[in-house]
Amino acid sequence: MTTHTQTVRAQSTALADLALRLREAELNGVAISPIRDELAAGGIEAAYEVQRLNEDHAISAGRRVVGRKIGLTSPAVQAQMGVDQPDFGVLFADMCLADGEPLAANAVLQPRVEAEIALVLNKDLPHPDTTITELISAVDHLLPAIEIVGSRIENWDISILDTIADNASCGQIVTGTVPVLPTALDLSAVGMAMEVNGKVRSVGSGAACLGHPYRAALWLVRRMASLGRPLRAGEILMTGALGPMVDFPAGANAVATIQGLGQVRITHEEN
Repeated sequence: MTTHTQTVRAQSTALADLALRLREAELNGVAISPIRDELAAGGIEAAYEVQRLNEDHAISAGRRVVGRKIGLTSPAVQAQMGVDQPDFGVLFADMCLADGEPLAANAVLQPRVEAEIALVLNKDLPHPDTTITELISAVDHLLPAIEIVGSRIENWDISILDTIADNASCGQIVTGTVPVLPTALDLSAVGMAMEVNGKVRSVGSGAACLGHPYRAALWLVRRMASLGRPLRAGEILMTGALGPMVDFPAGANAVATIQGLGQVRITHEEN
């Protein structure tokens, strides 16, 4: 007879194996088959546990957490994934590029780009019931940003379980270098246009992020506080895509222009 303890141990071993497979995919540069079927019994909670295992592994290897990212902020994408809330991933210092700094060849598997608004905090936000006014007062400045989204799952064949386990499909981020004070901007109304190789490929606005980037940020702040991993002063909070993702092959360049925040640029080095 299988005991409860044996079942729990077997589940933990299975999740650890999935975490290892995702790490090896990134290390080797070879995407793996979808893992959703192996996560189905445990659902979203199991997928986040795989993500947490890889976060803990990275920290133990010396990588440094510098913020969080929000995904699935678009109602249309949520409907496609069969969920009613966003997801989140972790940002490490070695994932962060400055405006104009190139994305190294093969640094991100199956890269795509999306334009976002980044918030940089000046206060810790440790409360699961953080209010919108507390969040606003904790925003030190804003930056235009591009997330280089990547998937360790082959052919981007992902479900909500695949992407959560895979650190919300995050690859790297690039942020602008001119901080903007948030006081005079209505972030829900700001427009965005992103060019790839000189052609406008994505347009949108702040309203794409759950109606307002602060609304998306508040969801994340509360969620991380409830998990005992609150956002801290100095950390970056990527608030979600302002428009559709665009493929970003080797040799490509992208420029995102966000109203009131300026521009941010990234070039993908050739092999």
